[in-house]
Amino acid sequence: MQTQLAPQYKRTAEGEEAEAILRKCVHCGFCTATCPTYQLLGDELDGPRGRIYLIKQVLEGHEPTRKTQQHLDRCLTCRNCESTCPSGVQYGKLLDIGRHIVDEQVARPLGERSKRAALRAGLTSKAFAPAMALGRIVKPLLPAGLQEKLASAPKPGAWPSREHPRKVLMLAGCVQPAMMPGINTATARVLDAAGIQTIVAQAATCCGAVKQHLSDPEGALAQAKANIDAWWPYVARKEVEAIVMNASGCGVMVKDYGHLLRHDADYAERAATIAGLTRDLSELLPDLLPRLVPQLQGKLRIPDAPLAYHPPCTLQHGQQLRGGVEAALRSLGFDIRVARTESHLCCGSAGTYSVLQPELSHQLRDRKLHALDDACGDTKPAAILSANIGCISHLQAASGVPVRHWIEVLDDALLPSET
Repeated sequence: MQTQLAPQYKRTAEGEEAEAILRKCVHCGFCTATCPTYQLLGDELDGPRGRIYLIKQVLEGHEPTRKTQQHLDRCLTCRNCESTCPSGVQYGKLLDIGRHIVDEQVARPLGERSKRAALRAGLTSKAFAPAMALGRIVKPLLPAGLQEKLASAPKPGAWPSREHPRKVLMLAGCVQPAMMPGINTATARVLDAAGIQTIVAQAATCCGAVKQHLSDPEGALAQAKANIDAWWPYVARKEVEAIVMNASGCGVMVKDYGHLLRHDADYAERAATIAGLTRDLSELLPDLLPRLVPQLQGKLRIPDAPLAYHPPCTLQHGQQLRGGVEAALRSLGFDIRVARTESHLCCGSAGTYSVLQPELSHQLRDRKLHALDDACGDTKPAAILSANIGCISHLQAASGVPVRHWIEVLDDALLPSET
């Protein structure tokens, strides 16, 4: 796509990156067919191709409007379009640039500014855990939109105490320890059973995705640098073999550190190393299963009903990892079902999207739950599994069956058999 940058964007990092991305687009429209918001709204400007045109116009000097901002806001950043695009257009990166530029020029209403500021600061704050605990106490007094985010967290169980020669770092996450702490302890226990010790660097912070997608790239880079500083001593001493992410939304962000900090002389090399060491938890499965199977022989507790599986967008589109979880669990004998026609579509969680765009988000959630239920036929699933805290909490708010991280199923299987 031919692009003539306006003078203010020429020779800037954002402008040059955006132009390179735009030039790959041949406006074929394949992306439109797999865009969740286009399917709901039927508006060209609420699909990837239309949003690309809007961003292109802004970069060429056209003044953005509130309508421009709203169309960009309604994008889930699910990156389904990237999986569909035959030209390799990095739409997610272009959207982050476009949103940032537009937000610098178009003032938001006070209510929107306040909500977005609260999300940027609150979700990544150390005050989140006590605020979550307080919210659960006063839950009946809160608006319905907040109540659905405050499901009680089951007790996480004990963290393993054994040491192993093999070690990995794990990002605990900003909201996961308060919302669903069992995911982290389940991860540590499964890795421990496979002879791998899990280390959490206490100085590590949010991965940066919240700020990155809410038009605060500088804040996101600050969090990325803090994580690199927290992890680097372990990496430099070669004490760890990987940095493990059990939230696919965090994984896709950390794997992008090398790109985000490529122009930073102090961090570029370390950022690239950190990104190269980062693994989604599912990427460890080929190594884990042979170590775990002997321990599972004869005591694997498989539910009578199938398990429905929702692969998060950040896993299948952001990281381009597909099929690994399903294949691993099926190899152990679990009946794993995926939506027949809609497994590629977003559930509507999309980070902070479910808070900022609740109407669209709930439509997508209802559609996803219906598809998962349909995948199980006449049998009610024993649980819905996923691989990202946002998807899990979002689906659980409207689901009549438990929604869990797949690692928790493996953890349950390793528990002593009940007698």
